[in-house]
Amino acid sequence: MDHIEQLCPSSEAVRNKSSSAGKKKKSDEVSKQKWAILSLSSIPLVMTLGNSMLIPVLPSMEKKLSISSFQTSMVITVYSIVAIFLIPVAGYLSDHIGRKKVIIPSLIIAGLGGLLSGWAAWKLDNAYWLILVGRALQGVGAAGAAPIVLPLVGDMFKNDDDVSSCLGLIETSNTFGKVLSPILGALLAGVIWFLPFFSFPVFCFISVILVMLLVKCPEPSKPIPFKQFFINVRKTFTEKGKWLYAIFFIGGILMLVLFGILFYLSEIFETKYGIKDVKKGLFLALPLGALCLSSFIAGKVIKKNKVLMKWLTFGGIIAAALSILALWFSIKLWFMISMFLIAGVGIGVGLPCLDALITEGIEKEERGTISSIYSSMRFIGVAAGPPIIALLMKSATYWIFITLSGLSIIAAFVALIAIKPKAES
Repeated sequence: MDHIEQLCPSSEAVRNKSSSAGKKKKSDEVSKQKWAILSLSSIPLVMTLGNSMLIPVLPSMEKKLSISSFQTSMVITVYSIVAIFLIPVAGYLSDHIGRKKVIIPSLIIAGLGGLLSGWAAWKLDNAYWLILVGRALQGVGAAGAAPIVLPLVGDMFKNDDDVSSCLGLIETSNTFGKVLSPILGALLAGVIWFLPFFSFPVFCFISVILVMLLVKCPEPSKPIPFKQFFINVRKTFTEKGKWLYAIFFIGGILMLVLFGILFYLSEIFETKYGIKDVKKGLFLALPLGALCLSSFIAGKVIKKNKVLMKWLTFGGIIAAALSILALWFSIKLWFMISMFLIAGVGIGVGLPCLDALITEGIEKEERGTISSIYSSMRFIGVAAGPPIIALLMKSATYWIFITLSGLSIIAAFVALIAIKPKAES
């Protein structure tokens, strides 16, 4: 019998051996691409630094330029508005001419935008409008850089587990940028208030070198005529529109809530609690650190389990909504920070799940365009958060918490009813 089993192993043994071989293949593929993954992770890190690094600087900018809090919020918003309209164009181009051919020029343009804003703040007395022009250029660069990373990861790996794991790392890099941003921004602004503008081109240059040397992406397939491409995209939305629209909406709301929280904290720390400079950066980094850690863990846990992705997204948003709503009752410093820590965890759990659902649920030919539309929706949230909070801060504070928690509850409800993946083994 033992001899027979050696010659004819059981089906269970075959499955175990196959599974083991699959895991080894997966491990080898990820190991070979580890430097490419590191290089790609630098892109969302750099783009996040380019935006979030300015948040602790906004109160100083308001005083130095003699502008209102709403005008300072536009320094964040104009970057995002430009990106919103150009991201789908960048996605379409990346599907047709290749991802790197879009990413590298975009990083260079973003760096030039930072130089222009920094030069204007340094040399001009009435610098505000030229700073906005530089920020708009940074938005052009952002449109063709970070959003293209998602479909590129999908192109590089065939195994869904690899894709989910790497997207978790990419989202973690994004959120790590948000953790580092307020500390680095406050540190640089403590030397000269406009120094964060000049640091951005340096980061872009480093990212360009890494991508040029270490990322080898698959060549794009033969370009599809625009008419046929448009038909294919329309067919994708016809077949999968319900859950795609839901993910677009949820992604936008989560970023609105996140950047609304950051803008509010940056203002309240300085005006109410007298927390400034690097100390303020460290305080802002606390909820963002929670977001970063939860994104990393979620990316490792979800693998290709789309049902788990749905429920983690739903649960994370509900946790964020309830913690923000709790601030209606008290905004004592450490209670407020604790509640925003919970909100950061909730948002951090949801984001890699949304990334994976988009990337794994769309065919390669339309992946760049669809994921770029998703990135546009996220940028809408980034653009809307600061000005909405700036306007709400003129009225009773509790309206800020009601608005952010209410939007989160709506997003959770949308996730519950519109995202319905089939159970997978």
